[in-house]
Amino acid sequence: MAGGGTRNWRLVRAGTDAVPPSARRFMARARQRRLRAALPWLVGAGVLLVVGGLAWVVYGTSVLGVRQVEVVGTELLTPDQVRQAAAIPPDRPLARVDLGAAGARVRGLPAVDQVVITRSWPSTVVVEVVERVAVAAVPAKQGFILIDDQGVPFRAVAKQPRGLPLARLTAPGPLDTNTASALTVLGSLSDELRSQLVAVTVPSPVQIRLELRKGRVVIWGDDTKSGEKSKVATELLGQKGDEIDVSAPTVVTIR
Repeated sequence: MAGGGTRNWRLVRAGTDAVPPSARRFMARARQRRLRAALPWLVGAGVLLVVGGLAWVVYGTSVLGVRQVEVVGTELLTPDQVRQAAAIPPDRPLARVDLGAAGARVRGLPAVDQVVITRSWPSTVVVEVVERVAVAAVPAKQGFILIDDQGVPFRAVAKQPRGLPLARLTAPGPLDTNTASALTVLGSLSDELRSQLVAVTVPSPVQIRLELRKGRVVIWGDDTKSGEKSKVATELLGQKGDEIDVSAPTVVTIR
């Protein structure tokens, strides 16, 4: 003891052996329990970070953006016409492209009957087009208007396409009754009648006439019993006469 009754103290670190083994085991188990309790949260946070990063790359950047718009199935239209109608911005994140809106815009093209638009990862939009098929040409002031089997006018041409019959109609369209009658008759014709057909004239639904080669005419009447009328008219093609009247297919006249 130093003079004046003052003690000198010295701080020393206890050695490992100073902590009882049981206490060390308890503390180790406590650390393990804390780690196990925190592990699911750590894993969940890691997963959220990864998912969030991927979502940002896919939806928020141009890394997976549109690099190409591939058009399939066009003959009347050009691929560029379809691309312009689809109006898909370049580099737009592929996942954010509104396929429905793009498809509606493409369907607005008169020559398009059906369209399917899909994503092709990582950077392509595929536009598959089914175009309308002409079944008749309607004479117009300048050239001809082509109509499909639904009566939809979809293309104007300067010359009548070879092998396509004329349909003499005043106002062709899918809601026009004369157009519907013309299409019904055209759909019922035999191959032989079709091969000789020049035009179908429909001034009204009950005044349908077929103009054949060599100036011959078939008086059809209305579009009822068209299958039966077609059969009768085909059988009478070999008969002499310029006018065949099958408007009442059970009572036929030839002039």
